[in-house]
Amino acid sequence: MRRRIWPFIAIVALALVGGGILLTGFSTVNPYYDAAKPHHRSDGFQNIDPAARMPRPFGEFFRWQRERASLVIRPPAMDLSALVPDLGFIRNRTNHFSVTWIGHATALVQIGHVNILTDPHFSERASPVQWAGPKRWQPPAVRIEELPRIDIVLISHNHYDHLDEGSVRALNAQPGGPPLFVVPLGIERWLEAVGITNTRALDWWDSARVGEVAVHLTPVQHWSRRTLADANTTLWGGFVIEGHSRGKPRRVFFSGDTGYSREHFTEIGSRFGGFDLALLPIGAYEPRWFMSAQHVNPQEAVQIHRDLGARLSVGIHWGTFQLTDEPLDQAATDLAAAREKLGVGSREFVTLRHGQTLRLDPFEKP
Repeated sequence: MRRRIWPFIAIVALALVGGGILLTGFSTVNPYYDAAKPHHRSDGFQNIDPAARMPRPFGEFFRWQRERASLVIRPPAMDLSALVPDLGFIRNRTNHFSVTWIGHATALVQIGHVNILTDPHFSERASPVQWAGPKRWQPPAVRIEELPRIDIVLISHNHYDHLDEGSVRALNAQPGGPPLFVVPLGIERWLEAVGITNTRALDWWDSARVGEVAVHLTPVQHWSRRTLADANTTLWGGFVIEGHSRGKPRRVFFSGDTGYSREHFTEIGSRFGGFDLALLPIGAYEPRWFMSAQHVNPQEAVQIHRDLGARLSVGIHWGTFQLTDEPLDQAATDLAAAREKLGVGSREFVTLRHGQTLRLDPFEKP
């Protein structure tokens, strides 16, 4: 089946449309600049590995778009439709530890009595506009109005498939008051511009105490951009969440998007002493010549699982949006091969169906 390719000219046009709306409030001066921090620049932020400086040159981007214009991507052979979510369980604010995959990088993590939502995206498209751009293959497995009251929203970076304006506005208006939005430096200014003020902005290795949990922002290898004029003016990162359920400490890692960096992930594992659960991206990785610095493939995700010392990892960021050149279900196949190659058991790094809840209290591998 020949997949309809979003022409690269349309991508640039959409970015320009978005730029006309979103340039307001951004500056080429980094107000957080600290010359002692290697990921800071006077005009923004950067990866610490010079070989992973992003974004890629536009010439390489256009080459990718030219190559994929004639690409045929097979439809998924795997059933990617959502399960009926266990709303009775996830909406019952009891003392438990669980994760529900809603789709893409959006997951509901419940630790004790705290509800945490990662990179919320509930719109039809991952795009500056809703009339064009990458479209969901299935609706969100849990609708916003079906969620329990969210206490904390974690946003890893500002790309459109991770920071969706309609979704964060809806969460900000939830009954009972807005959640706390914990974000990397600079994203709080964007949120304030759309009317969201209950925010906490963190630099790498900064921490915040939020009720019964601690949240830490960690380095990852990625980049940021909402328009053609604001590349890397806001920071990106992963999150460590520490809390308790049933009197036992629980530690979760959520990476957002990342390329592979042994330096980052071994340091995170060393600092925190391992994780009960890691939410790691496994999709959107082809072609490697273009994607490798910014998106891990399944084998690299399994290596991150090992670097972190995770007891259990769940693969996210696949099967929802056709963003890159591999089939939507290829990540699951490649993950199985990667586990075998690196000696990781099938119950140590798993995938979930959209809408599936994994109950981890008492902690058991699936």
